Amino acid sequence: MTCPSKTTIKVHQNDNTAIVIIEGGLKEGQPANELTTAQETIPFGHKVALTDIPKGGAIIRYNEVLGYACEPIAKGRWINEHMIELPVAPELSDLPLATRKFDEPEPLEGYTFEGYRNADGSVGTKNLLAISSSVQCVAGLTNILAEKIRKELLPLFPNVDGVVALNHAYGCGVAINAPAAVVPIRALQNLTLNPNFGGEVMIIGLGCEKLDPNRLVPCEEAGACDASVISMQEERFTGFAQMLDAMMETAKRHLEKLNARQRTTCPVADLVVGLQCGGSDAFSGITANPALGFAADLIVRAGGAAMFSEVTEVRDAIHLLTPRAADKEVGKALLREMEWYDDYLANGRTDRAANPSPGNKKGGLANVVEKSLGSIAKSGTSPIIDVLSHGERIRKKGMTFAATPASDFVCGTMQLCAGMNIQVFTTGRGTPYNLEAAPVIKVSTNTALAKRWFDLIDYDAGRIATDTLSIEDAGWELFHLILDVASGRKQTCADKLGLRNDLAVFNPAPIT
Repeated sequence: MTCPSKTTIKVHQNDNTAIVIIEGGLKEGQPANELTTAQETIPFGHKVALTDIPKGGAIIRYNEVLGYACEPIAKGRWINEHMIELPVAPELSDLPLATRKFDEPEPLEGYTFEGYRNADGSVGTKNLLAISSSVQCVAGLTNILAEKIRKELLPLFPNVDGVVALNHAYGCGVAINAPAAVVPIRALQNLTLNPNFGGEVMIIGLGCEKLDPNRLVPCEEAGACDASVISMQEERFTGFAQMLDAMMETAKRHLEKLNARQRTTCPVADLVVGLQCGGSDAFSGITANPALGFAADLIVRAGGAAMFSEVTEVRDAIHLLTPRAADKEVGKALLREMEWYDDYLANGRTDRAANPSPGNKKGGLANVVEKSLGSIAKSGTSPIIDVLSHGERIRKKGMTFAATPASDFVCGTMQLCAGMNIQVFTTGRGTPYNLEAAPVIKVSTNTALAKRWFDLIDYDAGRIATDTLSIEDAGWELFHLILDVASGRKQTCADKLGLRNDLAVFNPAPIT
């Protein structure tokens, strides 16, 4: 990455574009670099042409083709999304699998965090009572119950961090036996196993739903947990107040067990770090995501687990990931998930061109190819050792690809279902996104956002763009921040503000 003029960044020597890094944008007549002058005003984060590009010529960033010029583009002009024709996605049938040779990384030893050890061997970074539900119909009750627990019971149990109502839009009015229904059902089953709940789970049902609440009981798989199933339609209940009273008694029993838990020193190997980006911009792929990728490599070297997701924001860069597969079976699994999602989009009569969002484009991302090339940077450089289908639970230490849609809320929910106990979320445009069930460290891709959202952003990676911080140093700082937040020594900005999102379980099955 070069920044010769302090007005633009060119990522690779073969690129014929650079992005504008000065706040307020590059004005007409200002130098883009020592050889190029802006021919018009170019917004912050957007691309300037460093050479004359003919109609049909390749537009190159990251040493990859973003697309082809729809018209001649003169040197020094602003390249916006309307000038670029989206290229064909990489063909899945002829990609290199597991071809990259990896040196054995030096183990990273001596780093720990303070977490809650569970009976199944997993470790929580929070100590939460989970109230799961078998159907969206009971969300009104679970919300009231959670608030009542917060006000009346939590003050009696100071070691418990909180109570989480795991509401979702599933459970009835759906094709419960359709083949694709396996996704939301296993996701909800695995959600109750999240390490931050310590095996203490309440499952609230209605009583007439298609998804039997007992299917969500995790005890058999977890080996040691305590789940309570209560349905509103049980004949023992006369009136709403009686339902609440019974559920409060059940909650009290779970809280007593959670309150006995104490943080203990745990190795980094017990972390399961979710890697996500949202509200991305053109800086994502050169600041926050590479820094997060470096931190993820440190987690892996220390024996921990990390997962990256967002199929549509991987699809156009899949040719850069399949060589990193630990073996050919992992490579084939990556291709399987890409193909499954291609078919899913095609069945909905759309394709990957529906991504990026208007905000991404305003932040300088011209199309999904550019977005994908920046997105995969957060996966670091470690071998990809496993691939999870939608809703599956993490199985191995190391770097895993966990298939999810790219939607922030769906991806976050599905990573929770996969077993993450802490998440790092990079953003260039800004978002109040937060998960109540796991800490979310918010990282800005540019300093302008970090300054404007001073009480919403936990870490400013934008300093990398101005040469005041290296990717390596930022990666180490993020690594230490992850350990501090996982230990409860630091609280994220979103948690301080009490922000939290509803869950959004991915359901590709029909709704009847």
